[in-house]
Amino acid sequence: MDSIPLSVLDLATVSSDATSAQALQEATLVAQRAEELGYLRFWVAEHHNMNTVASTSPAVLIAHVAASTERIKVGSGGVMLPNHAPLVIAEQFALLEALHPGRIDLGIGRAPGSDRQTMAVIRGSAVALSVEDFPRDLIDVMGLLGDVRTDHGLWNKFSATPVATSSPHVILLGSSGFSAQLSGVLGLPFAFANHFDTGGTLEAVQIYRDSFRPSPVLEEPYTIVSASAIAAGTSEEAERLAAPSRLRKYGMRTGRFLPLCSPDEAMSHSEWERAAAMPSNAVNGTADQVVAGLNQLAEQTKANELFVYGATYGVAERLMSLELIAKRWELEASLTDAENNLSK
Repeated sequence: MDSIPLSVLDLATVSSDATSAQALQEATLVAQRAEELGYLRFWVAEHHNMNTVASTSPAVLIAHVAASTERIKVGSGGVMLPNHAPLVIAEQFALLEALHPGRIDLGIGRAPGSDRQTMAVIRGSAVALSVEDFPRDLIDVMGLLGDVRTDHGLWNKFSATPVATSSPHVILLGSSGFSAQLSGVLGLPFAFANHFDTGGTLEAVQIYRDSFRPSPVLEEPYTIVSASAIAAGTSEEAERLAAPSRLRKYGMRTGRFLPLCSPDEAMSHSEWERAAAMPSNAVNGTADQVVAGLNQLAEQTKANELFVYGATYGVAERLMSLELIAKRWELEASLTDAENNLSK
C-alpha cells in the first residue's frame, strides 16, 4: 500500500530508576529525533497521579517541546476535556498556536486520565458529568478557537486570545463508538486509541466514517490509529524490550500501577508468566516485522495516519526503535499528502 504518515505518542514515562526531570528530558530528545527522522507529529498525553507518567500538563510540555524543535507538529494525545473549563483549554492552545503557528494540535479526549478519586480532586467535584456535557464543552472549545458551529456559545462573550491569525487543529480522540460518532457528526479528524489494546478498533473507525459530515475544517474523513510498536535487531530482542511495558499494562488491567522496571526485572517478576500470556495487539519485532504489522493495521482500518507508541525502559532503545521503523517507511514522501488532507 502507499505509505502514510507516521507520528509518535510519548507519555514522558518515568522508569524505575529515573526522575521526572529525566523523563521529560528524554521525551524532548525523542521529539527532536522524531523530527529529524520525518515523523509528522509528536503528541503527549494527560495523566495524573501515576507513578510512571510525568506528562501531567500537556500544554506546559507542548510549549517546551515545540520550542525545542522546528518543524514537527506538537500536540496533545490528549487533553482530557472533562478535567478543565473549556475557556482555559482554548486560552492555552490559542497561546501555543500564536507561539508556534501551524504546528499545534489539540487532541481532546473525554476520559479522566486518572482514577475517580484523583479525578474528583482535579475537577473540584465528584459529581458525574452528563452525556450532554462533553459535546457542549467541545463545541465551546472549538468556537473559542474560531470554529463556530452554533449561534450561541462561550465565544459570544469570551475570547481565547485577542487577535488570532491561525488556529490549532482540533482532533477528537477516543476508544469507543461514542467519540467516533461525535467526531464524524462534527466533521473532525478522529484518532482511535488502538494502543489501549481493548478492542473495537474496526468498529469505531467504521462508525466514524459512516457518521462523517463535511465541515468547515475537513471535507473527507481523516482517521488516525495508534499502535504499540517496538523494533529491534531481532524479534527476541524486541519482545525483551517490550517486557517492562507488557508487565505494566498487565498491572493496570489488574488494578495496580506497577513500576516500569528493566527488561530483566520484568521477565523475572513473579507475575511475568501471566503478563506474557495476556493477549495483545502490540507490534514488536524486527523493523520488517513491525512495518508489516503497521501496514496490516493501516489496511484493515483504512487509516490516513498511524501513531507509534513504544514505551521502553531506556530512551536509547526508544530512539533505536523509531530509527529502525523510519528506515523501513517512506516518511518524508508522506508528509505533503498529510498536510493537504488535514486542512486548517
